[in-house]
Order: sequence, then structure tokens, then C-alpha cells
Amino acid sequence: MDEIIRAISSDGFVSISVITSRDLTERARKIHGASPVVTAALGRTLAAASLIGGALKKEGASLTVRINGGGPAGSIIAVSDHEGFVRGYVGNPLADLPLSPKGKLDVGGVVGKNGMLSVVKDFGETEPYSGAVELVSGEIAEDFAAYFAESEQIPAVCALGVLVDRDRSLLEAGGYIVQLLPGAPDGVAGLVEQNVAATGAVTNVLSGGGAEALLESVMGGFSPRVLERCRVEYKCACSRERFLAAVTSLDKGELDDMRAKGEPVEAVCQFCNTAYTFDIEEL
Repeated sequence: MDEIIRAISSDGFVSISVITSRDLTERARKIHGASPVVTAALGRTLAAASLIGGALKKEGASLTVRINGGGPAGSIIAVSDHEGFVRGYVGNPLADLPLSPKGKLDVGGVVGKNGMLSVVKDFGETEPYSGAVELVSGEIAEDFAAYFAESEQIPAVCALGVLVDRDRSLLEAGGYIVQLLPGAPDGVAGLVEQNVAATGAVTNVLSGGGAEALLESVMGGFSPRVLERCRVEYKCACSRERFLAAVTSLDKGELDDMRAKGEPVEAVCQFCNTAYTFDIEEL
């Protein structure tokens, strides 16, 4: 079961959100038939979106992440609700590249870094909050850290990982976002950096001890207090009613053309590949 754990240091100067996201990433991989490197890129994006979206808390709020770095994967979209339930898709899920010189999946190469990462927070009442930054590396985690520093003015470290097995199924996926809170004294940032360096690869820690091990490693010396734990999953919000509303909002001429052809109209959800068919009488 995937989950998010949120905690704060005993002195109140450091917060952390940790996610395990193997199951939701595996579902995304199966839905989209994604290559291993695209699975890694999408999985990292889904994990970050879930962490940030799940912190919105307001009923009905949502968060949309869009990444386009000009790489062969095309645009990556991830949408989270206020509980961290997330969905996403990729422009070209079959894009593939050789392993990087380090023998790793070349996420930065398939995403590209000549583009932007944008985050839109919609609380349903006022104008949505929107922030965007230029991509740093296309590796996703570094790009989200840049987003926090530039758009939200919050010092943060983001680490995300996806480990794909030889048969393309998911072995591990998850990550964390750790942030310095207002008033943090000198020296706190240095200790966080030391812990992050000592923690190393996210998937290695998850394999050895799960989310708790990751939290304890990054927050070593801070005596973290867990604030909440919540289950998350890949969850699409599509429905026949929503698609019918979208179809009927088309120009009357387009609807007349569809009806004149005498054939049912099929609409397919980009997030879950569910197909909805509308017959001529409905049109």
C-alpha cells in the first residue's frame, strides 16, 4: 500500500514529507504501456505531485504539474487532489533511450531540460496559484527543488526514485521533500545536507526499511514527530457524465457533423484509457 508520512523536527525548524509510490507508479506504467525510462520520469512526477497536492488539504482543491523539457517523452502531466490521490500521462510513453554513462535510466535525457516545470494550485474559490521555473536537469527532483526555491521562496531538498525490474515491473518508487521552516538557525541546513548525502538513493533505503527508514535517515538528529500518515493511490476522476458534458459543449456545427455520420462517438480518457461511447440519440 502506498502512503505519505508527514513529520516535523522536535524544534519545529524542519519538516519532511515522505512517499512510497510503487503501486501507483506500477498502475500508471500498465495503463500507458510506458517504457522503463518514461516510467521512471512519470513515476517521479506523480510522487512529487502527490506530496505537494496532498498538503493542500482544502476539500475540492487540486494541483496540476506540467513538465516539458523538449525531450522525446514530450509533456508529462500529473494531477493530484487534496488527499494526494494522483493521476497522470505522458505525450510519448514509448520513448526510450540507452542507459546513461552511469548505467542508470536516462530520465534527464528522455525529459530534456530545455523547457519549464509549472505548478498550478486550484482551491476552487479564487484564481488558481501558478508558478513556473526553467528546468534544471530534467531529472525531476532537482527541478522541483528549484521550483520551491524560486516560486515559493522555501529552501527545500527533493529526492525521488523509481526502480524498474528487468520485466519492466516496479520494484520500488517513492521519495521525500524536506523543507527548512522560518526561523531555522544557522547550522540546520548543513545538518540536513549531511543527512541527505548520507541517505543516498531513495530506492535503496525503501528496499531496506520502507518509508520509516527514509524518514529517520533524512531527519537523523532532529527527533522527528510524525504528524500524519495517509494512504495514496493512482485514482482517475473521469466519468461518463464529465465526458458527455465535454462533448455537448462542442460547437453545434461539429455536433451536427457527428450526428450526420450516423456513427457513435467515442471519447477516451488520457489518464486511465477508459473509453466512453455516445450514441446518435444522445448527440
